[in-house]
Amino acid sequence: MASSPAVGASEALLAAAAAYLYPNYRQPPMIIVRGRGSELWDADGRRYLDLYAGIAVTTLGHAHPRLSAAIAEQAARLIHVSNYFYNEPNVRLAERLCALTHMDRAFFCNSGTEAIEAMLKLARRFFYDRGERDRYRIIAFENSFHGRTLGALAATGQPKYRDGFGPLPGASHVAYGDVDGVVAQMGPDVAGIIVEAVQGEGGVLPAPRGFLAELRRVCDEHGALLLADEVQTGVGRTGTFLAFEHDGVEPDAVALAKALGGGVPIGAMLCKQRLSEALPAGSHGSTFGGNPLASAAALAVLDVLDSEKLVAGAAEKGRHLARALAGLVERHARYVAGTRGRGLLQVLVLKDEIDARNVLTRLREEGLLLTLAGGQGLRFSPALTVSEGDLDEGVAIVDRVLGSL
Repeated sequence: MASSPAVGASEALLAAAAAYLYPNYRQPPMIIVRGRGSELWDADGRRYLDLYAGIAVTTLGHAHPRLSAAIAEQAARLIHVSNYFYNEPNVRLAERLCALTHMDRAFFCNSGTEAIEAMLKLARRFFYDRGERDRYRIIAFENSFHGRTLGALAATGQPKYRDGFGPLPGASHVAYGDVDGVVAQMGPDVAGIIVEAVQGEGGVLPAPRGFLAELRRVCDEHGALLLADEVQTGVGRTGTFLAFEHDGVEPDAVALAKALGGGVPIGAMLCKQRLSEALPAGSHGSTFGGNPLASAAALAVLDVLDSEKLVAGAAEKGRHLARALAGLVERHARYVAGTRGRGLLQVLVLKDEIDARNVLTRLREEGLLLTLAGGQGLRFSPALTVSEGDLDEGVAIVDRVLGSL
């Protein structure tokens, strides 16, 4: 195991961070140096309980032995060759993901934003090649989040992320859950509807019952594509491999990332066979997408998900977490508005008058790491390997902090 910085080194590192890193993040004054399972330690040796998992990324927790071994073994064999050639881990990963998602083709990239970008380009180019060259508009939803490139940002339904970047045409936004609003926006220029089964950054808002099925029906009636953003919800987080499965709905294309590599950057856009020629050679690509190292990591994640039954475990642990959070709602009604979510993606919603960032800071000072979603939601998105004991410890810290407000 790599050694930690010497005592006092964190001050020097923090000074260097302040001097050289671009200041677009709001990071607390701590340097994380190592992790194990759902625990992290900083450069000064302080231990933290990690129940946010790198924003739903570290599926298997930190330093999982099978994932670490797979990365090391692949790194010693082959890291990169580019997409000028096939590589074995990537071919095997494509086959596995298509089987798991009921899709037929897989395109690989490096992040969720890139997977969304590929999916949007796929939708536009599909109709372009059919001679419908004015069919490019995307219907998206208010409060959604799809990424930070200009294409993904155009579909994102939160003005705070779009402010200052100029006109972002090509997308229309409708209230989440409003089928009539979607129908009103449909037209011969609509290529597709992009939707999250659970709005993650928007506040962990599950789709209303029947909403996804209605979107499927509307797309079928108008010949548009249904595009699933499963970047935060996919790979088992909600208790099924895709969150869309809860509603029995199959989209035309799916974007995956975050949890897929267990911490190694990887994204994937998967689609049905009828879309397999929509992005012909030269129309889209990725230098690092599908590299052997990331593909081997993703294969290891899928193997562990299967052998340790982590997808079913996410459903059961999610029920345990929901019960515990419901207890906080009862005990702290003065400060807490409610709870919502699915599986191991849940929030405890603080009332509007509560300073959520201050609460988040106090939780960190007590040794618990969470994130905010939707402004007032304390988001729990732990590793799928988290124990019920870890969840209970985290809820107890929240209980203690809320009790001290």
